[in-house]
Amino acid sequence: MFDKLDDLLIRFEEVLNELGEPGVTDNQERFQKLMKEQSDLQPIVDTYTEYKKNKETIQDSLSMLEEEKDEDMREMLKEELSDAKKRVEELEQELKILLLPKDPNDSKNVIVEIRAGAGGDEAALFAAEIYRMYVKYAESRRWKTEMMSLNENGIGGFKEVTFMIQGQGAYSRLKYESGVHRVQRVPETESGGRIHTSTCTVAIMPEAEEIDFHLDMNDCKFDVFRASGNGGQCVNTTDSAVRLTHIPTGIVISCQDEKSQLKNKDKALKVLRSRLYEMELAKQHDAEAEARRSQIGTGDRSEKIRTYNFPQGRVTDHRIKLTLHRLESILGGDLDEIIDSLIAADQAAKLSSLNEEE
Repeated sequence: MFDKLDDLLIRFEEVLNELGEPGVTDNQERFQKLMKEQSDLQPIVDTYTEYKKNKETIQDSLSMLEEEKDEDMREMLKEELSDAKKRVEELEQELKILLLPKDPNDSKNVIVEIRAGAGGDEAALFAAEIYRMYVKYAESRRWKTEMMSLNENGIGGFKEVTFMIQGQGAYSRLKYESGVHRVQRVPETESGGRIHTSTCTVAIMPEAEEIDFHLDMNDCKFDVFRASGNGGQCVNTTDSAVRLTHIPTGIVISCQDEKSQLKNKDKALKVLRSRLYEMELAKQHDAEAEARRSQIGTGDRSEKIRTYNFPQGRVTDHRIKLTLHRLESILGGDLDEIIDSLIAADQAAKLSSLNEEE
């Protein structure tokens, strides 16, 4: 590990030197690449530098203890030594985590698909609440959201909604949200006051660029139709809505959110490209069985991941056995504690897997 860290220190110095050269900004592509590499290496370099300082402190304290006779000074040196040893252990763990292989999609924007599952209208109402939860979470992190397509049920519920979240590291934090979300509560439409269980499925897909996934336009069939839904302001008066069919897979995507046919076509292509890219990633994950086992439920749409229980005011994430009794704030977008716990569990599983290999 330390040989690798020393190599990274050397590389970091090289990057800084290149960034300091005159005319470095003339080649913007090269400049951006160097800036990203510096940004990626900085936390590792900072942590390793602190680690080495604490190792030096340990050596210095041990040397001084051998010569020091004054008891007060010896006590002070022992305390310093103990603190440095403890910090070295913490930093070693941090460095192991920082050196874990990075998910190349972590910095990407995400496309989120939420679909009502079992439970009829109640499931659609729950899907709309889960959509609002993610929008509020995105707002709390100053990320942007953009509606791609929406199919409502007429009473405020969503049969299906697709939207984009744009922001640095969006995929790195939201990738654990894919799967089945379950709600337990008395529906407003239930006169007998019985608790019902309804579900919705969430799919989190990294936004796929042309460079990630080449889409053959000969495999795509476009149909245009008149948008439906709340009318006014020419929404229902022009054939602006677009239905995109991917012939090899049979995937169908409809977009009617924009007034412009061209913009709807562009949105539909973004969703399709990301969906196909996600399918490709799933194949890779299945091929790497060990890596798949070490992941904390990323990507499997059929996995029941979380229950939102209204009578008890609790949210339980089943993958990490975490229960929090603050359902209202979580549905209000306060997701950081759950996501941080999932990230920590994922890192621990990957570290354990690496230790087994060693």
